[in-house]
Amino acid sequence: MLLALIIVLLVILIMLRVPVSFAIFISGILGLLIIGGTELLMPVLATAPVTAVRSTALTAIPLFMLMAQFMLMSGLLDSLFDAARGMVGRVPGGTAVASVGAGTAFAAVSGSSTAAAATLAQTSTTRMIKEGYRKDVASGLVASVGTLAAMIPPSIILVFYAITAEAPVGDVLVAGFFPGVLIALAMIVTMYLGMLRDRQSIPMGVKTSAKEKFAYLWQASPLILVFAAVVGSIFFGVATPTEAAALGAFAALLLVVFRGRFTIQGMAVCLTETVKSTAMILAIIMSAHVLGHFLTETRAAPKLVTAIEESAMPALLVMALIAVFYVILGFFMDQIAVIALTVPIVLPVVEQLGYDPVWFGIFMVLLAEVGMVTPPMGINVFVVSKSAKLPPMTVFKGAFPYVVVMLAMAVLFLLFPQIILWVPALMQ
Repeated sequence: MLLALIIVLLVILIMLRVPVSFAIFISGILGLLIIGGTELLMPVLATAPVTAVRSTALTAIPLFMLMAQFMLMSGLLDSLFDAARGMVGRVPGGTAVASVGAGTAFAAVSGSSTAAAATLAQTSTTRMIKEGYRKDVASGLVASVGTLAAMIPPSIILVFYAITAEAPVGDVLVAGFFPGVLIALAMIVTMYLGMLRDRQSIPMGVKTSAKEKFAYLWQASPLILVFAAVVGSIFFGVATPTEAAALGAFAALLLVVFRGRFTIQGMAVCLTETVKSTAMILAIIMSAHVLGHFLTETRAAPKLVTAIEESAMPALLVMALIAVFYVILGFFMDQIAVIALTVPIVLPVVEQLGYDPVWFGIFMVLLAEVGMVTPPMGINVFVVSKSAKLPPMTVFKGAFPYVVVMLAMAVLFLLFPQIILWVPALMQ
């Protein structure tokens, strides 16, 4: 009963727009006070927050964020869409395919779904609309592709999950690459299926020569090198995730310098944005550890495992219910909050059912991504809506087919976990 009351309080605080870290912290403190008073609370406050942020794996988070800021500062991403458009050439829906390609590439160096959606909206959405794409088709595709940044490495969300779940950070990061590419391809197929229903909504692409294609490939090559330096070094065991993040940040900084974009003012912006984002994530981690002590005192996870064992429900049914739970949470909460609040309780159940924690990280993040393009929160939708100057409902309508695709891919990953796990297995 107490656990239910604390959860209700937490949800109310979040709905009242209290910062997630404060909402979690307040709920955890209140729960501990009710259970054991100040004798239980004070030792937790004295040790839990500091212990929570002492993990060396956490240093990968600010480094990956700094890398993303440097990539934005370099200006390379501004021309990425044009490069992808030129590489695709004159095929039906070429500009839309280029948007997916550019979004996937952006995801590989940004780690931020919102930043990916905003950047693509300013370039590809307006370009597609000018070429004759329906407004809902163009905006919905861009909002959906932006969610891939949460899955394709280096992903801040996956690093955060790995630390919360105490799973190998490198394995979790690498595991997201292949599923992310599959989802991008599924989005392209969905776009073409829509074209069969309404051929006028998908115009032809722009014809380019072989020489122009090579020039575009050369233009995008620095991004490929940065991605290879980060993910390749992790995959081949050359560097730890933290070392790979540092390597990626350094490579991105060199790119800024070589492209003549380095300024003191720009550097200040990069560092400020990195510090702000890192502070937000660390505050959530510290608060989550306080709440975690409360959950430990209530024995919520062991009780839930026991209840599921006694119910004798099939594992697939339990996982289906967990999936629905995450989709609903994604409607109202951001991914960081979802991970911090649920993983300590849900992961023991998932492991008891025989599923790998690395697999579960990708599965859960995919489900949480759905909430980024569905009402009422749909943060990617509102970002694209603002950038492209379109009504939010237009973007929601266009994103709906891709929501169906993401859910279908989640079902596929649930039925065939090795789709996610085969790449990490190559690292062993």
